[in-house]
Amino acid sequence: MKQYYGRITGWGKYVPSRIMTNAELETMVDTTDEWITSRTGIKERRISAPDEPTSALSVKAARQALEVAGVSSADLDLIIVATSSPDYLLPPVSSQIQDMLGAKCGAFTLVAGCTGWLYALSVAQQFIQNGAYRTILVIGAEEVSKFVDWTDRSTCVLFGDGAGAIVMQASETPTGILAFE
Repeated sequence: MKQYYGRITGWGKYVPSRIMTNAELETMVDTTDEWITSRTGIKERRISAPDEPTSALSVKAARQALEVAGVSSADLDLIIVATSSPDYLLPPVSSQIQDMLGAKCGAFTLVAGCTGWLYALSVAQQFIQNGAYRTILVIGAEEVSKFVDWTDRSTCVLFGDGAGAIVMQASETPTGILAFE
């Protein structure tokens, strides 16, 4: 039996154009740029427009990743989307993204908060290592700004919106993720 390794062959990202700075947060909640920066290192965050749901952020990142990898959505065997902020409860955002990309493969959403993308990456690696799939799109996307309490200084300074995507492909050459824990 052949040994397969998961190799990242494409990557992409998308962040909304609206920037919310710490100075803007100073007008909304009792905080300062110094307080936020000294505790988090964050100077600004991106905020989605009302017509930019998680699926739209994800598709923009996914298209970049597919282009870098030199593959089309028809080449995908699986799509894994890690998010805690889907467009709707049903249908899952992974199915929406699958449809928007025109992909004809399996798709599922993994909900695990901050660690979701790392879990999705390790799941993709395992599917490739066991020979089940050869080309997997992994997306991490959040649109937390729509759920944040903008009057709660302890949390509102932390969150923004965006998406990142990778294409992972099977390779017979030792490469890729060495381990995960």
